[in-house]
Amino acid sequence: MHKLISLALIITCLLFTNKAISQAHADSIVLKDIDWDKSSPAGMIELNIPSAGSLLQGFIYKANGEQKHPTLILLHGYPGNERNLDLAQVVRAHGWNVLYFDYRGSWASQGEFSFKHCVEDVVNTVTFCKKYADSLQIDTSNIVLFGHSMGGWICLKALQQLPTIKKGFALSTWNIAGAVAYKNYMAYLEKEANNYFVLNKKSGKELFKPVVESPAYYNLVNDAEALSHKQIIMLDEHERNETIAAALKAKNTTYFDYEVWQTDHPFTNKRVALIKKVMAFLDK
Repeated sequence: MHKLISLALIITCLLFTNKAISQAHADSIVLKDIDWDKSSPAGMIELNIPSAGSLLQGFIYKANGEQKHPTLILLHGYPGNERNLDLAQVVRAHGWNVLYFDYRGSWASQGEFSFKHCVEDVVNTVTFCKKYADSLQIDTSNIVLFGHSMGGWICLKALQQLPTIKKGFALSTWNIAGAVAYKNYMAYLEKEANNYFVLNKKSGKELFKPVVESPAYYNLVNDAEALSHKQIIMLDEHERNETIAAALKAKNTTYFDYEVWQTDHPFTNKRVALIKKVMAFLDK
């Protein structure tokens, strides 16, 4: 009898141990140091990207090896405090280049900031990638966009103007047109923008004036047809984008995934899960 009880306890302990190990594996990323390719080691290259007469400050995390690499372009939010560079380091270790830049008129970049300028900057950055594909070792047939918050909106708008780019990952997308429906919120945004010294713009009111005058352009629900042939993931921490997701999913003919996770806007407690989801999307 005692032997049976002991055996049962051992089996129970093994089951719990295996479950704990499995959970720990699911919540972790195992990285190893990069063994540098002697002819073309991984590294970081500072970039000045031309866009409509201005220079965008940026850099590329170059992957290891002398061949051309697939490339992920990171698009930051408004004004751009969260840069998702932990994701960039893991993706680079996975054999991808990762390019980051600041939009026109934001942070160190030249020019005037506007939401439409941000979209144009992405298109111009892709043109830059194609021009310098050899020296930067970019496989231009495999470029993916990843955008957070406002960058999610920019990702989905820019994809429509980039026929050679098939994939976009929109994290916690800010559907800018939603601000128009709430006068108090719009007034708050205009006042907030006045205090953003990291953005070069005439005023908060001028920044949001195009959104008020042409809300249809800024509402992603109207872009379902234009995005129907793109592979898209939308991942949110709230359900306010459900209408957009439903519209995009209804028209999509390739791949569309939408999830809502229990987290905050920068996905603070879900960094590993986020990175794994991005990696799986890149490998898809």
